[in-house]
Amino acid sequence: MPYPAGDPAVQLSKRVPLFEPSDKHYGSGVDLAMRDSRAFLKRKSAVKRVNSIVQAAFVLLACIYIWIPAQAAAAELKVAAAADLTFVFKDVAAQFEKQTGNQLKLTYGSSGNFFSQIQNGAPFDLFFSADISFPKKLEAAGLIEPGTIYDYARGEIVIWVPNDSKLDLSKGLAVLLDPSIRKIAVANPVHAPYGAAAVAALHHDKIYDQVKSKFVMGENIAQTAQFVQSGNADVGIVALSLALAPAMKTKGRYVVVPPDDYPPLIQAAVIIKSSTNKELARQFLKFIKQPDTVALMAQYGFTLPEALAADHGSTSAPH
Repeated sequence: MPYPAGDPAVQLSKRVPLFEPSDKHYGSGVDLAMRDSRAFLKRKSAVKRVNSIVQAAFVLLACIYIWIPAQAAAAELKVAAAADLTFVFKDVAAQFEKQTGNQLKLTYGSSGNFFSQIQNGAPFDLFFSADISFPKKLEAAGLIEPGTIYDYARGEIVIWVPNDSKLDLSKGLAVLLDPSIRKIAVANPVHAPYGAAAVAALHHDKIYDQVKSKFVMGENIAQTAQFVQSGNADVGIVALSLALAPAMKTKGRYVVVPPDDYPPLIQAAVIIKSSTNKELARQFLKFIKQPDTVALMAQYGFTLPEALAADHGSTSAPH
């Protein structure tokens, strides 16, 4: 039944509709949803960034964890070594580094010069001398780690000439009197033990005064060997360890000077008191005493000091 035009209910429905769809209402819902979506994406992106940072931090920490022990393991030992060890210690160092992962920084020279350098604070961890007297002097001065002197070898001297030389080495030291000889290579006896041994042997055979004017002095025994190798000297008195090294073995001939003709070349090693790597230095000394290392040293003509009596008084033959 229709309501009259003036009915209050009709008037009310015209003024206040129960529900009137509006784009404004729909627009507000879409905006809200979009804002929520953008906020969610922002939060997700932030989480991803945080996760990336955390992952990178873990990777960095892992690298540091691996790197620090590796650096600690690969410690470097600074060794002052007599020049007669130039060739054999290349092999010894390679074996030590392979076995332990630690590095050797080898410096070669004359034992007397190293003695002076260590007295003046040279930063060596170990000193391998060609003459035990130098480590003992350092011990007396309080410059070594107590109780670490180790007699690691006995050295020998030889007369060495190039393969094309006409000199008769079977004559022994007397061959140095040959008038064809112009220059004789000898290590400086003041600070090179092998030079002192050569001079002692020449005095023993009473020919020093006759040949001293022909001397070409090497700063150490390795330089002395270079003089005769290069032709700057006709003959040289060098270390057996150098004559047996691959660099010289095939390029010349030698004869051993009888060990009774000069004081024994007892060679000794010692840990320097100022060393910052004393434990590693002890490890290397222990390595030097191993049978395999002793055998390697023997290949270069070194013998243990206990074997001093071996071959004494025997007649030397050219090699």
